[in-house]
Amino acid sequence: MATIEYLPRTEFLRQTERATERYEARTRERQAIRKALDDRGVLHADAPDRVTKRLARLGASWPLATALERTPREATTGRSLAGLAPDSFGADVLALERLMGRNDLVDVGFLEAGSLAARSVGRVFVGGRGAHYGTGFLVSESLLLTNNHVLRDPEQAERGLVRFNYQAGPDGRPLEPVEFGLEPARFFVTDRHLDFTLVAVAARSRHGEPLGAFGRLGLSEAQGKVILGELVNIVQHPGGEPKQLALRENEVVDLLDDFVQYGADTRQGSSGAPVFNDQWEVVALHHAGVPAKGADGRYLAVDGSVWTPEQGEERLAWKANEGVRISRILRAVREAAVSGSAPELRAQLLETPTGLPGPVGPPSPAGAGPAPAPAPAPEISGRSESGDVVHLTVPLRIAVGIAGAGPPSWAGPAPDGDRGAPSPPLPPAYGGPAYGPPTDGRVPYPERELQAALVNLEAGRDRPYYEAEADQAARQEYYASLPGVTGAPLRQALTDLLERTHERRPAYKPIMLLYPWVDLHPDLELRGIYSGESFSPEEFIRADAEAEAARFERWRELLVREAALGPDAVAAEMDALEDAVLFNCEHVVPQSWFAKREPMRGDLHHLFACGTTCNSFRGNFPYFDFADLQEAIRTSCGRRESQGFEPSAGKGPVARATFYFLLRYPGLIGDAPGELRRERLEMLLTWHESEAVGEYEHHRNAAIAEIQGDRNPLVDHPEWARDLDFEHAWPAA
Repeated sequence: MATIEYLPRTEFLRQTERATERYEARTRERQAIRKALDDRGVLHADAPDRVTKRLARLGASWPLATALERTPREATTGRSLAGLAPDSFGADVLALERLMGRNDLVDVGFLEAGSLAARSVGRVFVGGRGAHYGTGFLVSESLLLTNNHVLRDPEQAERGLVRFNYQAGPDGRPLEPVEFGLEPARFFVTDRHLDFTLVAVAARSRHGEPLGAFGRLGLSEAQGKVILGELVNIVQHPGGEPKQLALRENEVVDLLDDFVQYGADTRQGSSGAPVFNDQWEVVALHHAGVPAKGADGRYLAVDGSVWTPEQGEERLAWKANEGVRISRILRAVREAAVSGSAPELRAQLLETPTGLPGPVGPPSPAGAGPAPAPAPAPEISGRSESGDVVHLTVPLRIAVGIAGAGPPSWAGPAPDGDRGAPSPPLPPAYGGPAYGPPTDGRVPYPERELQAALVNLEAGRDRPYYEAEADQAARQEYYASLPGVTGAPLRQALTDLLERTHERRPAYKPIMLLYPWVDLHPDLELRGIYSGESFSPEEFIRADAEAEAARFERWRELLVREAALGPDAVAAEMDALEDAVLFNCEHVVPQSWFAKREPMRGDLHHLFACGTTCNSFRGNFPYFDFADLQEAIRTSCGRRESQGFEPSAGKGPVARATFYFLLRYPGLIGDAPGELRRERLEMLLTWHESEAVGEYEHHRNAAIAEIQGDRNPLVDHPEWARDLDFEHAWPAA
C-alpha cells in the first residue's frame, strides 16, 4: 500500500507483527535449512517427498539430479553435462541445471512468459477516507485476488478499482491504463488469518474494454510448485507505482503450514502481489514482511532512520518477506459459505486451468485509444536462469536477480477453438507421471520419457561406476544407529530402519530409473538376471518406450469401449501387450503376490533387467532348487516345473533381493498357495552364500540409496543372513 494513515495498530501492522513472530519462532529451523542448502544443495534441504514432487512437476528424476550433482560443470558456460548434444537439453536437464545452480544463462523466453503473467496483475486503489493502494491479480474470468488488509470488507471493495496496463511500454512511454470496478455484491470472500480477499471484477471497463483481455493466472492446490532454496519472482505495484517485476531476488527460506517465507535482500514485495516460481505458477500471495529493527526494537526505514506508519510499507527496511500459500487459500475458498451467483463463480475459479494465457497483442500506449481485441494465442515457452542484477526494458521494468538456478520451459495453452481432445488418464502400468515429463497433450508421453531416459543414460557415462570408499562411509553412517543385537531384534531393527529411510518411493518406471543407471554392470551393459545374456541399455530403453507407446495408444482405444468390455477385459488386454514386448523388468517378488501395489511395485531393490522370454518363463512361480537328475523344463533362463523355478544365473542377487523384500515388507508374501514359503529359506541362504556380493550389486545398492534413501542390508552385510531369524518375516501360521 502507498500510505498507511492509521497508527501502529492497523491491520497491516498486525499482519507484519504476526509474520515477525512466525519468523523469529523458527530461527533454529531456518538455520538448519540454511546449513543444508549450503552443504548439500537445494535438493537436500526440503522434505524428500516435496522434492520428489517438485522434480516430477519439472519432468525430471532423481537419477538425473544425482548425475548432475556428480558431474563437474563446464566452466565457460555453466553447463553441467558438457558431453551432451544441444538437442539433448530438454526441459528436464535445463530445469535441474538451473534449480541446482548449474547454469548461469538467461533465456529471453522466460521474460516473454513473465510479460504474459504480468498482464493479469493490476494496481488496486481504494478511495475515500483512508485511501490506499495495493496489488491484485486475476485468477479466473471474473475474480481478483488481493490481501484482506487491502480490501477488508465489501464496503471498502465498493470504493475500489483495479487498474491494468499501469506500466511502461517497450519504448519507455506509459501505456494507456484500463480501469475496472469491483463488484463485491456478486462475489466477496475474505479471511483475516490468511490475509486474502477474493472479489468479483466488472466484465468491462469504464470505456468498454473486456476484462478477458488481461487473461488470468490459474491457481493449483497441487504440491511440488516450490521447494526450500528456490528463487521466486514477484510482479507488483510497490507503493502504487507503475508495475514492476523483481526476478529471482527472493530465496525461499521456510515453508510453514499456511505461509511461505522468502528472503528480501534487495526488494520487498507489495501487498497483494503474486509470487511465482520459474514456471510462472503462482505459489503464494504476498501479504507481509519481517522488518529490520534497531537496537531499541523499533522498525527501521530504508535509510536507517526510525520508520513511522505514515511513510508506507515501501519505506520499511525488510529482512524477509512472507506470502500465503496458494493451496491454503484455495482450501479456504472451497470451504467458504457463499450464496446467489457466488457458487458458480467459485466453481469457475476452481476449474480454471493452470498455466499462462496466450498473448493478446501489445498493450496500447497512452493516448492511442482502447486496447485492440485479443489475438489468437500461439504456443510459447519460457525458461529462467541467473546472473547479476540488470535492468531490461520490455513491457515492464524488470529487475533480474541472477544468483542461482531456475526451472524449465513452459508451454502455453492452445488457442481457443483448437484445444484438441482431452488426454485420457494414463494406463495403470505407467504408475502416473511421478518420474516422467508431464503429460500436456503436446509431445507424446512415451516419447518424452524416451528422451529423458536417454539423457539419464548419457549423464551417467562420465561418472564413476562405483566409488568404494565413499560407499563404505555411507554404509557405516547408515547402520550407525543399530543396536548390537542378533536374531529377531536385529531383524526388527533393520525393518524399522528400512521403513524410516525409504524416504523417496518412486512409482514403477524402469525406463527412467533402472535401465539408464541402477542395473548397469561394470561394462555399462545390462544383463538378463536369469540368463546372464548381455544387452545394451539403449536397446532396452528404446524397446521399453516402443512398448509403452503401443500400450498408450491401445489404452486410448480401449477407453472408448471400456463400458462394453468391462475393466477385467481391458486389464487383460494391457497385460497381453506387456507380455508381447522383447524386454521386460523382472520383479524378484512377482507383482501378483502383492497385487501390483506401490511402493512394492516400484521398489528398485527387487527390480532387474530381464528378457521377456525369461520373465514369462518364470511367471509367478516361486524359486526352487531342482536336483541334478530331476526332470524339469529347461531353457537358457533356467528350469521350471509346477513346484517352482530355478534360474540359470543370478541366484545370489535374487536371494539378497528377496531377503530385502522380506525385511522391508514383513508378512506380505508366503500366505497364499504358490508363493514363496518359509520352508525354502534354507535354499535362499545357500544361493546367497554360494555367490558372493560383487561390484555390480554394490553399485546397484549405492545407486538405489541415492534414489530411494534405503539400502539392502544383505548386500552391505552378507554375514548377517543367518543371524536375522527370517522365520518371523513370513505371516504367522
